[in-house]
Amino acid sequence: MQEVPLTSLDVRLQKQVETAQVALQRGNFDYVIEVTAQVLKHAPGCLPVRRLQRVALLKRLESKNKLLSKAFGSVTMAGFLFSAKKDPAKAFENAEKMLLADPTNIAGLKSLAENATALGLMETATFAWEAIRELQPKDHDTLVHLAEAYIAAKMHKEAVRVADDLLKLRPQDGDALALMRKASVAQTMDKGNWESQSSFRAKLKDESMATSLEQANKVVTSTEMTERLIAEAKERLAQQPDNLNHYRSIIDGYRRLNDPASALEYVKKARQLPTAAGDATLEKLQSDLAIAVLEAKVKAAGEKVAAAPGDEAAKKALEAAQAELNKVKLDEAKAYVERYPNDYAARFSLANLLLDAGDYEGAIGNFQQATKSPKVRIASLAGMGRALKARKMYDLAVQQFQTAKSEIPVMDDLKKDVIYQLAECYEGMGRQEEAINEFKLIYSEDIGFRDVADKINAFYSNR
Repeated sequence: MQEVPLTSLDVRLQKQVETAQVALQRGNFDYVIEVTAQVLKHAPGCLPVRRLQRVALLKRLESKNKLLSKAFGSVTMAGFLFSAKKDPAKAFENAEKMLLADPTNIAGLKSLAENATALGLMETATFAWEAIRELQPKDHDTLVHLAEAYIAAKMHKEAVRVADDLLKLRPQDGDALALMRKASVAQTMDKGNWESQSSFRAKLKDESMATSLEQANKVVTSTEMTERLIAEAKERLAQQPDNLNHYRSIIDGYRRLNDPASALEYVKKARQLPTAAGDATLEKLQSDLAIAVLEAKVKAAGEKVAAAPGDEAAKKALEAAQAELNKVKLDEAKAYVERYPNDYAARFSLANLLLDAGDYEGAIGNFQQATKSPKVRIASLAGMGRALKARKMYDLAVQQFQTAKSEIPVMDDLKKDVIYQLAECYEGMGRQEEAINEFKLIYSEDIGFRDVADKINAFYSNR
């Protein structure tokens, strides 16, 4: 199976989905569920439709007797899960039936996630684990599975966030540290990778068509409920204007609503309170929100380019917005590190930004400091190696890659990348025999990794 964008559906099915969206707004949840079920039979990998269906299922559950729904799910669970290993497609279908009966059935969601993975529907698997997390937000195994699903789906930024949440719950957790390392390095390697312009435009077009679905599904709590909580917090703030907790409630509400501009406004107000002086959390939040506002600006500019590829003014606006975002990210990171020089995770982030900006010397210095943190040590060694390699200081880069290589216990994607970079350094130094020996290490584990097979074949052809 494959993930299917909404815009790739047959026009008739797209019309049905549009009708279902209208029905959702009118509260006709049964109709939405029926229509989306029919569409998913034709395209089980169409995630926007699956998200729309889940919203309708949850809203219907709110308005009906939960106990009856749960009872139905429990009675049928064993039969639905049967034969999952033998036939993942059938098990996937059975998991869907379980969730139609009870969208809060964790066993059904886990089955959906596991069988989606088996069928190659990686984004659908992340959707299922996200739903499980909403039901049990602090469950360790759920967070681990969610982070792994994000990595498999190449959603590295999201994986880093989940790994960070895990570390907040268990600072020395081995699973969390490993996930953070793997996700951080993967995120660093694909920074700025927008894939092809045509692919990017197709995604934006699909996003534009499915906006209401995406916004409706991320959080089970309704928009109306969040808005009411914000209004109540504002009323309390009016009575107690020096209470920082009321500010935090408002800020959290706006972040749930994906309104970084409003959240930023209240963070700035909160930081003017004497009780917030020196609050590093709020300071970091202000920086993150300022960047989020600019990221929204870049996204909007990108959508205009996608809608009108020949519009030169739109392209220039996108370039200007991206340049502004990059500058603010770099300036904020520099300022933060100046104030908190021993925050090694912040130094790691700054080093990556400097590397992207071509300031290799600055990147090297910050990567060196970041190696003091076990959390980002290996990723920092690899980053330092890349910066030295970019400066063609191959002998120094080799030292960093060799150290990183020795500290990664298993041949995962991170280690393969480190070995590949090490081999390229040897090539740059004219040490072809040592380079090919490194490429062989990857070849023996993963023949499909990058162009390793071509390099090995060429080596033996020329002997």
